[in-house]
Amino acid sequence: MEWIEWLLSREFRQFILDNNLFFPLLFLARLVGVTTLESFVPARNVSYRSVLFLDIIGFAVLVYVTAPAAGYLRSFIAVKPVVQESILTLPTVVVLFLYYVVGDFGAYWMHRFWHLSPIWRIHKWHHSATSMYWLAGYRASFLQLVLFGLPWGVALSVLGKAPWWIFLIVTISHILVNDWQHMNVTWRSNWLEWVFITPRLHHVHHSDNLTLSNANFGVIFSIWDRLFGTYVNPDEVKEPLSFGIGEKVPLVRLVLGI
Repeated sequence: MEWIEWLLSREFRQFILDNNLFFPLLFLARLVGVTTLESFVPARNVSYRSVLFLDIIGFAVLVYVTAPAAGYLRSFIAVKPVVQESILTLPTVVVLFLYYVVGDFGAYWMHRFWHLSPIWRIHKWHHSATSMYWLAGYRASFLQLVLFGLPWGVALSVLGKAPWWIFLIVTISHILVNDWQHMNVTWRSNWLEWVFITPRLHHVHHSDNLTLSNANFGVIFSIWDRLFGTYVNPDEVKEPLSFGIGEKVPLVRLVLGI
């Protein structure tokens, strides 16, 4: 069919780029796909009436206000080390692997840092969601976004002058990982959880139980939690989990992280 050929053509790709439609279309695809998946195999009931409006506001503020502002500020404070030329000559798969390992190791410690008492306010907005589903993952304060980008900014130096599509893969992967971790799905895979953070692991971290929320800090890999003693096995956690921060904080303070 002609319309299928057009969708696969270079002209269509250029049309998407010229009109800045890529990320809106990606969001629409995620909205349909993830919502459908959550409806088929939900981990728990979600009270959308009580959280959806706030999550939509949070998502819009993140995309159009806090993320651009945080990115601008971070460009002045991020320090990128010099990477040896030999690293840049490695196969693309190896370079991507190094990027995720370096970035996630830093993100693990950054995440633990946020849970320290004086710093907790930076991260409260993210933990304020009382229902766990994919859109709740986009509650991120301005200061959280500034700091969270630092370890990944360092990791970007591993990629060097990689082709544009590598950076596109990296960007999409971060979006999908965030969707995946917060997704309200029943997913049980013990072998996968030996290496990666799954929804089960991350939902434990979002518990309003302080002992549980101070565990499972990994962003992509669960190995850091296992190595540094912060891993909690979801099988040993009593359900049902409850979420939230247990206090009322002005929305502006939550969004700013102050």
